[in-house]
Amino acid sequence: MTLFSDPRDHYSHRVRLVLAEKGVTVDIIDVAAGKMNEDLAEINPYGSLPTLADRDLVLYEANVIMEYLDERFPHPPLLPVYPVQRALSRLWISRVEKEWSGKLDILMLGKGRETVLSKARKELRESIISIAPIFAEKPFFMNEEFSLVDCCVVPILWRLKSVDIALPERSTRPLLKYMQAMFEREAFRESLTESEMEMQE
Repeated sequence: MTLFSDPRDHYSHRVRLVLAEKGVTVDIIDVAAGKMNEDLAEINPYGSLPTLADRDLVLYEANVIMEYLDERFPHPPLLPVYPVQRALSRLWISRVEKEWSGKLDILMLGKGRETVLSKARKELRESIISIAPIFAEKPFFMNEEFSLVDCCVVPILWRLKSVDIALPERSTRPLLKYMQAMFEREAFRESLTESEMEMQE
C-alpha cells in the first residue's frame, strides 16, 4: 500500500491520521503541491493529492480514502455502527468541508489580495469560535469516541497558528482543551510530517 501525500496539506494529513490510528504500515511518498511525480501521474489522471494505491485499486479523494481505510482495517472503527450516527458523521464532515476547508486552503496558499485573505481568516476564526461550546459536551467532536470527523477537524486546528488565527481563551476553553488532548495523541504525533511540526514553532 502506497500513499502519495502532500507534506503540508490538511487533506493528506487527515488520511495519514487515519492510517496512524489504525496502525497501518504504508509507504508514504511526499509530493509537494504543484510538483510533478511520474509514478503518481501514471495512476491518477488528475495528479491530485492524497492518492492511495492498494494493489490494483487507486483512490484519490481524501474522504473516499478515509472511508475505504476504515472498512479495510475495521479496528478501531472510526465511523459509528448505527446508520443514523454514520449519516450524522458524514454530514459533519461535509460541513467542515464547506465551512472550514476552503477558507483554510486560501490562507495556506497565501496568495491573493489582502482583502480576500483577511475575509477568509475572519470567517474561519468566527466559525470555529461559534462551535467551541460543543466540545464541553463530549470528549471528541460530537462523539464519545474518536472518529473520522476528528480526523478532518484536527489537521485544520493544527494549522491555525500558521495562518495567524488565535482563539480567545475565555470563550473557547472547551475547544482549546480538546485541541491539546488531540495534539498530544500518539497517533496524531505519528501522522505529522517535518513541515507540519514546524507549523507550531
